[in-house]
Amino acid sequence: MNCQDTQSKKKSESSNLQAKPKQEQTIKSKSNKEIEREYPVLTDKNAMEFFLEYEKNNKENKVRITTDFGEIDILLFDKTKFHRANFIFLTKQNYFSDTQFYRVINNFMVQAGNSDDKKTARKRKKIGKYLLPTDTKRGYKHDRGVISMPSSEIDNPHKLASPFEFFIVQQHGGSHFLDGDYTIFGKVIKGMEVIDKIAAVDTDNADWPLHNIYIKKVEIIN
Repeated sequence: MNCQDTQSKKKSESSNLQAKPKQEQTIKSKSNKEIEREYPVLTDKNAMEFFLEYEKNNKENKVRITTDFGEIDILLFDKTKFHRANFIFLTKQNYFSDTQFYRVINNFMVQAGNSDDKKTARKRKKIGKYLLPTDTKRGYKHDRGVISMPSSEIDNPHKLASPFEFFIVQQHGGSHFLDGDYTIFGKVIKGMEVIDKIAAVDTDNADWPLHNIYIKKVEIIN
């Protein structure tokens, strides 16, 4: 397989980088008891307004992802303010704890933020159901080490982003055929060797690691 064929294959298997869990999640209904909360249940109607206000008072832009394979430090870009604010918000809600790297393709990318554990589905239900618009004209390219947001698994011609998930480009030289389709909102500033270790694990036919790789926590750092 020559370089062109290899790139073509990558384009084919990734042209629809969707947020797709390994299996359908079922969520049992809970009690109608009201629980006091500091933020609204997010929807497509209120999410953008919420994050517009949220980003004004939550300016943090560095996070540390602790995995089974080590730590990864990420710088979030201020220019993609809605996506930065979304990631900081989910971090402060402890959403990412116990989610997984659920799609891994060596010399391409690793994708994370979902799980086949029903606990993750319950977290999502509590936070809300919403998508983020693409923000692809900031001059960023899918270079090695950037963090980007996959599109939703629903019929989605505009590739609106699934807010709970992300992928990190591992390919040397970058994966620039993704440029313009997915929103880049940060980059790895420490820990690319951890990404390389994750990318090298054995996977099944759906690119799910044979042995689950967990995100233990995501925390804000200075």
